[in-house]
Amino acid sequence: MFVRIVKMDFKPENVPAFLEIFHANKSKIRAFSGCFFLELYRDKNTPNVFFTYSYWEDERALENYRTSDLFTQVWSKTKLLFQNKAQAWSVDKIVSLN
Repeated sequence: MFVRIVKMDFKPENVPAFLEIFHANKSKIRAFSGCFFLELYRDKNTPNVFFTYSYWEDERALENYRTSDLFTQVWSKTKLLFQNKAQAWSVDKIVSLN
């Protein structure tokens, strides 16, 4: 399992449109085969910056999502709202404390 972190910087006026897209699709993304976890975070000091954290079974599962119709539909709408290009990291979880 690994974690995908995506940082998205939106034009401030586009934040409501992004939130609408995210909320309309979050359950579909989370239900996608190989996705075990999905969260959305908002930067406390820059309210137009958001991060998604998602846990994936493996890189193939993420790649299957990234080549899916669902991703194409969601990302094509989302990227139009950016102020700056999104940044993404794929990381391995080393330690988790509850």
